[in-house]
Amino acid sequence: VQLVESGGGLVQPGGSLNLSCAATGKTNVLNCMGWFRQAPGKELEWVANINSGGTSTWYADSVKGRFTISKDKAKDTVYLQMNSLKPEDTGVYYCAAGDRNQRCLKQIPEFNYWGQGTQVTV
Repeated sequence: VQLVESGGGLVQPGGSLNLSCAATGKTNVLNCMGWFRQAPGKELEWVANINSGGTSTWYADSVKGRFTISKDKAKDTVYLQMNSLKPEDTGVYYCAAGDRNQRCLKQIPEFNYWGQGTQVTV
């Protein structure tokens, strides 16, 4: 499985960005996909998860109500719509996927596939 993110960039506070993560390869084995971010000098932080069917989503408290994770199953693509962006949202955003994460847990070891990251600067 390969994951490729896109959609990052520079945006003013209060603005919006929509990140995409396209999955290729044996995507039928994936049971959870998520987004993480890493700010300069800080640890990797979980942002949001979505299950394989796209029917359940989970969010970190810091982004709840501002970010929306969604999935286009036909395109094997997961999106992260980010609204009302704040300077503290700045960082490299990584898409991640797991093929053994049936409960769609947020812990990093639950994800065994990672994208290369896309920079978001607010």
